[in-house]
Amino acid sequence: MKLRQFGFIAALTAAASIAGSGVRPQGPDVPARPVGAAEVVGLDGLRNAEFGATEKELTRRGVLRTEVDACGPTLAGHGSVSPVFVDDRLVLLWLDDPMSTPEGISVGNPVDEVRAAYPAAVDLAAPQGAYRFDGLLARDGDRAYLFLHDGTTVRKVIAGYADWARRFFDEGYGPC
Repeated sequence: MKLRQFGFIAALTAAASIAGSGVRPQGPDVPARPVGAAEVVGLDGLRNAEFGATEKELTRRGVLRTEVDACGPTLAGHGSVSPVFVDDRLVLLWLDDPMSTPEGISVGNPVDEVRAAYPAAVDLAAPQGAYRFDGLLARDGDRAYLFLHDGTTVRKVIAGYADWARRFFDEGYGPC
């Protein structure tokens, strides 16, 4: 990862934390999300973007778009997903609403629901004084879900290789 990318990511992460991004509006006057609107992201990735796939392979298949004005490549048809590549391989997917895990956990779910769905999840505390969220790391072999939360509500969901999810949490990387 390049130094300028790290600086941009750190600023983006701090801004997202301060702004409370990723929280779905709630209340009686907010319509519920239609049933079936969420797409499930498993620990193998998306149906058309598997962890470990190369940027070149995903571009050839028309899944990865690089011409979009964003902080990095995007996945065609997945505006709620930010791919993270390391050494040309897809290692993480940052998920936003309406993306969910197979257990139905997505941005906006209460942390108690995450703990019920993933009882073996490990608590991760954000560094004191950092504008970062605490986390829950639900690991299954070499893959994991990382749920970033404010103590009450899931703010971000990250899926992918467990070591990279943990490294992201420890070092504060972002999706760019």
